Amino acid sequence: MKVGLLPFYLHLYDEVAPERRPAVQAFADLISRQLRRRGLIVEQAPICRVKQEFAAAVASFEQQQVEALITLHLAYSPSLEAAEVIAASSLPVVVLDTTPDYEFPFDFGNRIMVNHGIHGVQDFCNVLLRSGKDFLISAGHWEKSSVLDRVVRQVKAACLVHKMCRMRVGRVGGCFAGMGDFEVPDGSFGMTVVPYESSLRRPAEPDAEPEAEAIAAEMAADRRQYVFGGMSPAVYERTLRVCLKLRRWLEAEKLDAFSLCFRGITSAGGWETVPFLEASKAMARGLGYAGEGDVLTAALVGTLMRAFPETSFTEMFCPDWAHNRIFVSHMGEINIGLCDQKPLLTERKYIFSATGNPVVATGCFRPGPATLVNLAPCVGGGFKLLSAPVVFDAPGTPSLASNTGWFSVPQRDISSFLEVYSRLGGTHHLALCYGCDPAILEDFAHLMGWQYHEVKVLHDGAGSSRGQHQWHHGEWS
Repeated sequence: MKVGLLPFYLHLYDEVAPERRPAVQAFADLISRQLRRRGLIVEQAPICRVKQEFAAAVASFEQQQVEALITLHLAYSPSLEAAEVIAASSLPVVVLDTTPDYEFPFDFGNRIMVNHGIHGVQDFCNVLLRSGKDFLISAGHWEKSSVLDRVVRQVKAACLVHKMCRMRVGRVGGCFAGMGDFEVPDGSFGMTVVPYESSLRRPAEPDAEPEAEAIAAEMAADRRQYVFGGMSPAVYERTLRVCLKLRRWLEAEKLDAFSLCFRGITSAGGWETVPFLEASKAMARGLGYAGEGDVLTAALVGTLMRAFPETSFTEMFCPDWAHNRIFVSHMGEINIGLCDQKPLLTERKYIFSATGNPVVATGCFRPGPATLVNLAPCVGGGFKLLSAPVVFDAPGTPSLASNTGWFSVPQRDISSFLEVYSRLGGTHHLALCYGCDPAILEDFAHLMGWQYHEVKVLHDGAGSSRGQHQWHHGEWS
């Protein structure tokens, strides 16, 4: 993840004590090295003191396409020199509140000059908030605490914001009539929606038929990655044709995510079958996806993949009351990289729109802890980000007729889980993440200005369940 490190300083100190400048520069360089050691790509600005220098640094960061801005306060720096230009930038901000020295003893000598940045942090954060710009902050000694690790975690949240607010999402086949829970106004979060039907006949010709050589290469790749089941060679070949046709369009439009609405994908519209298989492959390549024309969840899936690559689109389909678990699935799409075993390629009898049978990839989500994540529109145009820690129990067979998975809510009752989820307004489309950090999700929601709720329920031991109420960003969950 690529960040801009912005060191703050006071012009007055260069006038009255220029001999101190090498020490503060050395500390800025040290922090930059420490962040690089933790896996960040760091673009380090020159030490900034006045408005013009801050403006030039931020413009340089934007030109270098950094995903987040980290501020480092080397001494007191008046907020009005920096806050306006930073508030005006779309870059999310992480404030690093640290000092060179771990101890500030009674006999401090001349250590004040290099250890008093904290009140500059306080000045800056106050004015930044009053300017309408939120931020994340971590405080602590750079060496004797976990502060730099926490900054890296917050950078991941900031990078999710950067991604979410720049999404290009494709839509093929329109929207499923009547589905309203994921409907959002055009331009939400700065998202650009590209309908397939309106982007045809451009110079790149993304709807051109793929060459025979490309189809043969795709077949060879499939044989390494899948178990081959029952399917007609003709149906398999036409499935690959439509998948490669879709892939060419995704690449030509430089899309970050996309959605298929199977009802609008027909032979009359130029589709020999529905490219479910390409949706599964695209998620494994890191593209966001959701079904039924849901660009909101497609954008969420694509965004989460920036920090949590093991993410897939799915839905809660059926409750298994007897075993206190919930079945997840979708018609023909799954991130094939998350299957318990090699996924199975089979022909699917298809009756839902006027086109031919497809070949689809089917598998079962692998067992283990995971997080369900949902972005739900709510009253007044706001949003809620919901997360739910769950545990998947995968039966472990590649011969399933559809994409599957079963999850339980550890030591909790699914009845109450479903009640709390719907009371919070959770939609029927989800992201499923392995290796997810809820703290990053909460910071992501904070920077986006969303409510955040972790869906938790407790069993009361008397045969009934209740929701666990938690206070998050001004509302009870």
